[in-house]
Amino acid sequence: MSSTDQPKPGADHPKNTSGITMRDVAKAAGVSVATVSHVVNDKPGSRIGEDAKRRVHEAVAELGYRPNALAKTLSQGHSRFIGLVADAIATTPFAGQIIHGAQDEAWRHGYVLLVANTDGNTAAEDEAIAMMLEHQVRGILYSTWFHHEITVPEALLQTDTVLVDCYAAGSGLPAVVPDEEQGGRTATEALLAAGHRRIAFVNTTTPSPAQTGRLAGYRSALQAARVAFDDALVFPASPEQEGGYAATTAVVDSGATAVFCHNDRVAMGLYDGLRERGLRIPDDMAVMGFDNQDVIAAHLRPPLSTVALPHYELGAAGVRRLLGLDAALPAGPQLIACPAVPRHSV
Repeated sequence: MSSTDQPKPGADHPKNTSGITMRDVAKAAGVSVATVSHVVNDKPGSRIGEDAKRRVHEAVAELGYRPNALAKTLSQGHSRFIGLVADAIATTPFAGQIIHGAQDEAWRHGYVLLVANTDGNTAAEDEAIAMMLEHQVRGILYSTWFHHEITVPEALLQTDTVLVDCYAAGSGLPAVVPDEEQGGRTATEALLAAGHRRIAFVNTTTPSPAQTGRLAGYRSALQAARVAFDDALVFPASPEQEGGYAATTAVVDSGATAVFCHNDRVAMGLYDGLRERGLRIPDDMAVMGFDNQDVIAAHLRPPLSTVALPHYELGAAGVRRLLGLDAALPAGPQLIACPAVPRHSV
């Protein structure tokens, strides 16, 4: 049989359509999965051009796509699923609480959380978002394992999206993030309340909202206590144990009686440096951390006083924001308080 005699697509012969998905239709029609979803489900209010609709309908007919049973019953245009796409939080020692908080809050309101942990792989991220759109999720939480600015994946603009522990200036997307400045103020206030007036701050060298926010909180607490800010008491350090250890000599030589560390890992390194010098915590030097990374803070000797990053509440607040359950909120990122966790290092 010559090539001209081959049966054309769509000719009368049985089609194997069981594996055809919305992504296949989207690829054939040259549109997004969200566009296919809107056309197939005839979603009210969707702004889709006639040419795009035509291409989708032609691709549906050509491929023999049949919407799944779930999609056929979606009277509200969405399912009882909420998606959560994360870069690495499921594998980090404490940020997985974001998933826990989101899952509990979703259950509370009759939704099931669909979680995709992409490890920062862009292709996997795109695939996960496409699959969630195909399943007609109520919306998507997009979360990162540390607080920073992101570039929003284009597919997220096709559905209701809330950014969790990250933000995208100018995107118009709502964001739920830790109140870094309040956390820095709370940490410093704990040292002030213990009677310290010469308080060092070991800050990170990595540009981030945590770097600027925690420093602003430190300065604010000093100002409120009428303690002069001394730039010579702010020490830059890499944000891990080695950074805290390396900063020990400068902190001790500064004459400080207390130190606020950018995070618990820095505090752990400082513990090592102070111990080598025969100094006792908190008798010779009070130490305050940040993060409440339980595998560190609760197991140092003495246990580390710190400020918690509110990961559980970030996840829960993200779900509430997505479902429109909270009262009217400001246009900027929603700030979640970072509570103090007092132990025995202050």
